[in-house]
Amino acid sequence: MAGTWRGGGVVTLDDGSTERIRCRATYAVAGPRMDMSLTCASDAYRFNLEGNVVSEGGAISGNWSESSRNIVGSLQGRGGNGSFQVLASAAGFNANLSLATRGNRQSISIRADSQFRGASISLVR
Repeated sequence: MAGTWRGGGVVTLDDGSTERIRCRATYAVAGPRMDMSLTCASDAYRFNLEGNVVSEGGAISGNWSESSRNIVGSLQGRGGNGSFQVLASAAGFNANLSLATRGNRQSISIRADSQFRGASISLVR
């Protein structure tokens, strides 16, 4: 999973509109710790997600931030073998994040309860 991934997908906003996005993800893995960066943008929309997590016995915990909206929060969930299911929480914001890696392909699904309703992203390494 470590390294740089690129691809794209679709972001859905609270009014139901969708936009195609281009994305880049970078993962740095050291034992049970992982630092991640996910940047996605369209002509009119952008998000910059940073996170650091620790995996212990299949349980995942950590912190995340989204710099363009100045949001910080915590991550908790489960995962292993390239698949993760986590809840990202912050004041007034909750999102479910699913990530699955198979070989050189990765899919990310984000579902939220805010202006940003979600994203479906496919990446390759």
